[in-house]
Amino acid sequence: MKKRILGNTNLEVSAIGLGCMGMSYGYGPAKDKNEMITLIRKAFDLGVTLFDTAEIYGPYVNEELVGEALKPIRDEVVIATKFGFNIENGKETGVNSRPEHIKQVIEGSLKRLKTDVIDLYYQHRVDPNVPIEDVAGAVKDLIEEGKIKHWGLSEAGVKTIRRAHAVLPVTAVQSEYSLWWRRPEEELIPMLEELGIGFVPFSPLGKGYLTGSFDGDTKFEGNDFRSMLPRFTQDALGANQAIVDLIKHIAGEKNATSAQIALAWLLAQKTFIVPIPGTTKVHRLEENLGAGNVELTSEDVKKINEASSKINLKGDRYPEELEKRTGL
Repeated sequence: MKKRILGNTNLEVSAIGLGCMGMSYGYGPAKDKNEMITLIRKAFDLGVTLFDTAEIYGPYVNEELVGEALKPIRDEVVIATKFGFNIENGKETGVNSRPEHIKQVIEGSLKRLKTDVIDLYYQHRVDPNVPIEDVAGAVKDLIEEGKIKHWGLSEAGVKTIRRAHAVLPVTAVQSEYSLWWRRPEEELIPMLEELGIGFVPFSPLGKGYLTGSFDGDTKFEGNDFRSMLPRFTQDALGANQAIVDLIKHIAGEKNATSAQIALAWLLAQKTFIVPIPGTTKVHRLEENLGAGNVELTSEDVKKINEASSKINLKGDRYPEELEKRTGL
């Protein structure tokens, strides 16, 4: 597995990380804990060193899973987790990035992750009621206390990132980015390149859509996050088939799978991009990591970009109330 550096730092990680959320949360019932521990350790054996979780995934159970799985190899991996929500009676009740809250909840994350330091600590969503300078100041205190090594922001807007970076250099920004969600190209990626901040795209396979696994007849259960997303209605799934067909065509030319082309395309955009596809299946893990061996030439990338730019995708990424939490 090739390595990449996140930001103007010494934080070296595998070029492809592992998003662990779906093992416990978001895509239906939580999977068998022992099977997921085996999967996480298999990922490490295959060269993955960046593992992504958050306190809200579950809540809490995903951090516990990741902590247990990585305990034997803790010093050889990079653990990323996130703060920024109130959690009451096992449910998220809104954003909260007050400095005292951050300093309180990190103790729970450290305990669940079975570690004394978090390698990369993200603000999960911007809190409009707390100046980002105050958030950065609280995180700076935690770094000085040795509880955090690096910090980042998730789904933050460019103005917020600049303000945060001015107080405490940001190592990485996490946001959705893929061939079916390219808005980060407009302002975010150029700014990250300017400031020397790493980019960690989540949902790099379009929450599974870009793999070609779904069609207009696919239905998602109520406990699957995708059941509430406008882009996963049956109308949208059918209407957006063109992007799937394009990726499948390129995959055929490259003797690769659609997932591998989607990930290789991301890796080819910038050297500071580290996607974190998630999976609960070993064969999908192996397939995703194989993207690191797929070479897309500049002509290949140009061809994909030109073809995809002509496709008008149907459906918003999130319902309005969730989209309001992004890009502040």
